[in-house]
Amino acid sequence: MLLRDFLREGVSRLGSLYPEREARNILLDLIESRLGVARYTYATDPDFSPGPEAQVILSEDLDRLSGGEPLQYVLGYSEFMGRRFRVTPDVLIPRPETEILCSEAIKLVRGSSPIRILDLCTGSGCIAWTMAMEVPSATVYGIDISEKALAIASHQDFSRSLSGAEAPVPERSRRAVFLQADILADPPSFPCGQFDLILSNPPYIMESQRKDMRKNVLDHEPALALFVPDDDPLLFYRAVASWSKTLLAAGGTGIVEINDLLGAQTRDLFIEAGFKNVEILDDFSGKNRFVIFS
Repeated sequence: MLLRDFLREGVSRLGSLYPEREARNILLDLIESRLGVARYTYATDPDFSPGPEAQVILSEDLDRLSGGEPLQYVLGYSEFMGRRFRVTPDVLIPRPETEILCSEAIKLVRGSSPIRILDLCTGSGCIAWTMAMEVPSATVYGIDISEKALAIASHQDFSRSLSGAEAPVPERSRRAVFLQADILADPPSFPCGQFDLILSNPPYIMESQRKDMRKNVLDHEPALALFVPDDDPLLFYRAVASWSKTLLAAGGTGIVEINDLLGAQTRDLFIEAGFKNVEILDDFSGKNRFVIFS
């Protein structure tokens, strides 16, 4: 099988799930990852044919993709803030918008020493680990209710770069701590004290928004980490506010990712909880995407 023929077949099979350009890009990413060749090898070397073992792997991958499984789960990783994070259907696939949250958080605390950071609803640990890696002076805790998610988060491995080469990992960055807790319960008496920065990307998609979502997300990503009831869409933000009232140190800051349809309501919730400096930040599409509070 020629690589160009695989690409043609793949675009056709994914046509019912994605626009043609997106389907092609998914397959080019797959080819680059699985074969270790340039994305456009099919064009620059039209006679290129993967070996028999590679063809079997690509065929199995295409079956999974055509069944709606996201590419990140097929490959077993997702790129986030320049690193590869292991992902499975037990955790959400990190989104580009959440990189903005991390970038804003890093700007707030870089240069501070020491700094204590709490990540509520940590999932894959992409926020917690990014902060640990980018802010060497930070002590970082990640909290989640899901044991399976915590198993993924606590075993992330950054010993190789995106290119596959060995990448040195500072020993300090290996010490992010992950703990199981239900943030909808009362805030615990944390043995580690208070935090200078509290971050969270909690569930915030209303059940009524399911109809607007892609099948590959609905069928494969964990609903526990996505959805909230229409009659109480801000329940996790009340929880974050409650935890923050207990655990945010004097002068500390919190940043949460939010539902863009509920920006004003989420901001007002933190104001009503007693925080004095509360504002909405937009994402790169101009949508209300974060609330920052202190």
